[in-house]
Order: sequence, then structure tokens, then C-alpha cells
Amino acid sequence: MKKKVIITIVSIIGVLIIGIGAYIAYLYNYVEKTANKMYEPVGEETKTEAKQKEEALGNKKPISILLMGVDEREGDVGRTDTLIVMTLNPKTGKMQMVSIPRDTRAEIVGKGTTNKINAAYAYGGVKMTLDTVEEFAGIDMDYYIQVNMEALSDLVDAVGGITVNNDLDWIDEGYYKKGYHYKKGTLQLDGAKALGFVRMRHLDPEGDFGRNERQRKVITAIIDQAASIKSVSHFDNILNALGSNVKTNITFDEMMEIQKNYRNVRNNIEQYEIKGSNATINGSYYLVVPDEEKAKVKTMLEENLGE
Repeated sequence: MKKKVIITIVSIIGVLIIGIGAYIAYLYNYVEKTANKMYEPVGEETKTEAKQKEEALGNKKPISILLMGVDEREGDVGRTDTLIVMTLNPKTGKMQMVSIPRDTRAEIVGKGTTNKINAAYAYGGVKMTLDTVEEFAGIDMDYYIQVNMEALSDLVDAVGGITVNNDLDWIDEGYYKKGYHYKKGTLQLDGAKALGFVRMRHLDPEGDFGRNERQRKVITAIIDQAASIKSVSHFDNILNALGSNVKTNITFDEMMEIQKNYRNVRNNIEQYEIKGSNATINGSYYLVVPDEEKAKVKTMLEENLGE
């Protein structure tokens, strides 16, 4: 018997929570298996904490999610190439995406040192990254989604390619293919080209800021493309890409609740990049964020998390 099943898929290249529709009942079990494969909690969760989360989602309370794009390489634990604090408020219908540049100077909570914020993952994985971002942004994070950066390529191919608007003209140094021309204007990207599109940094006058903007464009394009997909064959590819490359502490049941109660927020996305000044400290480059900017970001996040 056929039955409409609405599936929530998480991705990034972080990626995000993506609501997509499926029309064959058997896919439900496949999605649940994929969600269980991705599920990786941070420490022990008490029954009370689980109950509070369940009630919050059921009552459409605003939630926060840390999106982590991790560049994992053989023989290297990796660092977070992308950090985006996302807040979802279903009552105001707004999704907020606040990017933290990877070179941001911050206290690494649990390590007792000050370093680039992306070093927290190398020192202590997801837990230390969450603690560090919470301290830096001044809010508690309800959930996290960790995506291997290579998943970006797989996801773009899984949805059949994406379209983005490119604001900068450049010749690729080898992130995709040395000598390839990324033309200014509308681009059609497959997975490999999309990965080259977001990884380029040295030719961008905006540096990390420009790269983070391109990452957000690709994430948004993946969401939009996935939301319009009708072919079941695409879902198999998307789920395979997610199951192999994504970790999250969002359970399958929580994904279903988020899809049902929070899906309207994808129609109103507010994006912001944390600002600071460039500095060289002990021979290393940092982005130093002043207290006023931290206070501004904290207020922004708290406003969207308010009821």
C-alpha cells in the first residue's frame, strides 16, 4: 500500500536539515536505517533531557544546531573547515545561519589554550568543538551535524547537480582541475566542480569570508534541489551519501518532528558572517573578534531562539 512519507535529510557540507518528499512506503525503513547509521550522541543523555527535547520539538520551540564541515584526510584527524551556528524558529518562520571563520581566535574549552577555533576538533572532536562554540557564541547548542567535506561532492551528484550564482571570476589552481575557468555568473556544477568551487580561497580577495559565502550558496542549492526531487532513485543516492559521510545526535524520530514542525523556515534564511580584524600572533594568522561583535552575534542568536 502506497503512503506519502516525508523524509528529513540532514547534510553540509553541513549539512543542513533538508525536508524532501518520498512517495513509496518502503523508503521509510531505508531512511530510518540511514538515520540510525548517522546517529552518534555526545555523551550520555538522561531520560529527562530526552523528554525535554521531545517536548520542545513537539511544541515547536526554537532550536539550535551546529553544522560542522570536517576536512578529514588519511593519517590526520582533521579540523573543522566550516562552522555554522544555525537556529530554527518555526513561529517566526526564520532560519539563521551564522558562520564562524575557521581562523577565529578563541578559547579552546577543555584544552585550556587559545587557538584557532577549528583546532578544537583536532584536540577533542565533536564534544570539544561544541563546548568551544557555545563559549564563543554565548548560547547552548541543542544538536550538531558533522559532515565530511567529501560528502559535498557526493550530495551534489546525488541531487543531479546544482545551479549557483558566482560573483567572482577565477582560474582553478587545482582544487577541481588546474586551469579550469570558474566564470562569473550562473554556473551549473556537478559534485567535483562544486567541491572546487567551495574550497578555493587564495584567489578570493575576501579570503575565508568569500569561501564561506560560496559554501552557504552550495548548501542552499542542495536543499532547494533536494526539495524538488520526485525520483525515488535520487533518494537512494542521497541516503547513501548521507549514511557514509554524516554524523549527528539527532535521532530519526527527532528528524521526523523537525521536518513536520520546522520545514517552513527554509523559505526565510538569514545569513551572517562573524567579523573581526586580521592579526599575526606567534607567526600564525588569526581573525580576532572584538567583544562588541561577540555581543552582537549573541544577541542575534538569542533573538531567533526567543519565543
